[in-house]
Amino acid sequence: MSKLTGVGLLLGMFAGVSVSVIAQQPTPDFGPNVQVFSPSMLPKDIQAQIDKVYAVQQRNEFGPERNALLFLPGEYKVDVPIGFYTEAIGLGASPDDVRIAGDVHAEPVRGTNATVTFWRTAEGFSVTPAGGTMRWAVSQAAPFRRMHIHGDMVLHKNGGWASGGWMSDDLIDGTVNAGPQQQWIARNSEWQKWTGSNWNMVFVGLVGAPEGEWPKPPFTKIAQTPVVREKPFLQVDAKGNYSVRVPQLRRNSEGITWRAGVTPGKTIPLNEFYIARADRDTAATINAQLAKGKHLLLTPGIYELSEALHVTRADTVVMGLGFATLRPTQGNAAMTTADADGIIIAGLLFDAGATKSPVLLEVGPAGSKTRHRNNPISLHDVFFRVGGAAVGRTDSNLTINSNDTIVDHTWIWRADHGTGVGWDKNLSANGLIVNGNDVTVYGLFVEHHQEYQVLWNGNRGRTYFYQSEIPYDPPNQTSYTSAPGVNGWASYKVADNVTAHEAWGLGIYSVFTKPSVTLSHAIEVPEKPGVRFHHMITVALGKLGEISNVINKTGGATATDPRVTPKVTNYP
Repeated sequence: MSKLTGVGLLLGMFAGVSVSVIAQQPTPDFGPNVQVFSPSMLPKDIQAQIDKVYAVQQRNEFGPERNALLFLPGEYKVDVPIGFYTEAIGLGASPDDVRIAGDVHAEPVRGTNATVTFWRTAEGFSVTPAGGTMRWAVSQAAPFRRMHIHGDMVLHKNGGWASGGWMSDDLIDGTVNAGPQQQWIARNSEWQKWTGSNWNMVFVGLVGAPEGEWPKPPFTKIAQTPVVREKPFLQVDAKGNYSVRVPQLRRNSEGITWRAGVTPGKTIPLNEFYIARADRDTAATINAQLAKGKHLLLTPGIYELSEALHVTRADTVVMGLGFATLRPTQGNAAMTTADADGIIIAGLLFDAGATKSPVLLEVGPAGSKTRHRNNPISLHDVFFRVGGAAVGRTDSNLTINSNDTIVDHTWIWRADHGTGVGWDKNLSANGLIVNGNDVTVYGLFVEHHQEYQVLWNGNRGRTYFYQSEIPYDPPNQTSYTSAPGVNGWASYKVADNVTAHEAWGLGIYSVFTKPSVTLSHAIEVPEKPGVRFHHMITVALGKLGEISNVINKTGGATATDPRVTPKVTNYP
């Protein structure tokens, strides 16, 4: 780690005021996988450290390395390629406090094909691209948050495939070109223009949402975001003091939070956090700190957990840097929370262990009844993986029991490639189970689980954007039948007892690899007036099988030759 001990010159814009001061505080001990850059450093030295990280992470899809690149406020002239398990973060109160003149970019791993460009983050800084256009050619689990692009942005490489993606609280001065991106969600962002569409583009609380309406082009536009808080973020003040900014809850919002230079919210000094390291901490040491009332910052690494981390106190903030990864080792959950107000979990990768867990992350215990409308539990950039890096097994990945919970971007993935992959190897029944009432999800990506991808048991749930591939690998129809006469398990299942539920912008795709396997319907819901779905599409990506209907018995079947992509605008 690059250590600054009171000699780092901070050149920044704090709350809109230009300052030039000497940092008075030492850099916290974030461990060996965090690089902290100062504008006083020579650009060539910064570049050498960035390039060293990228040399490892460029093609490191299932490797153990984890990295965070932190930029103190000021100006930088560097090139920042962002590879796997790498998070680049600006440490200012505003994205304009950290200014990078040069390319910041995510590149496809396979030529121009970006469909496996996963697990990377850019957050909290401004970019003036060297050629006027920033490339962010990504797919799932690649959040782009609190960014200011002084120019244009392109979400692909030379027209290659991509399967993204997520943007929030971003300002792009020019045009965003989505090109062939299969789907995308943008929330509370602003730009001059958006071009490109494919199957399912969702815009929530946007300033400058593109013209056109579903199904041609396939745009879903919701004028205001009903309820959300932005993800907490690290910041450094003019004296070199580190803290975490927790944005306030917003209702019926449009556009970015930081227009006035500071995101409204509260500040928690970093000394109120326990800074965990995977090379020295265990579940016991971390739980002891949580029990003392500490917040938790998990530095980059893989945390092997013989018991769950227990988040029990209201308003506790748990943050990961550099895709900090939690892996259970004894068939336990990786994390559980109490049914308490204001708990925040952000920036973590939950990776199933070889011994089957009942759940990886459980929000609130079963039977939770407390209402949290004024101070909800929220999850931000929380990702899940079963298999791929090694054999993994779990019944549920994410189970939400607490009412009013907000999920702000998640990818819940049973691996379709990598190590330990197969119908009888990486076992996972469900991606997401929602038992709480009034749960709201933005950016829900759930793929390849062996039963329902999503099982929603609570009332008055809302989903804004859904992307799902059903499992590739059922060996036969007998292994993939949910009820007599029902082929497969619906991707998105609303339980029969639910009386109110609403969802917007859903794309569900099949890639069956064995013959004679089909799915009766992509979405299965009770026939009740309070259950409403908007803007749905199904697509058969492989040459085998079909999805026979979009929602219940409506929509008709997918086909591949010629391609038929059924769409349903509203149901009922």
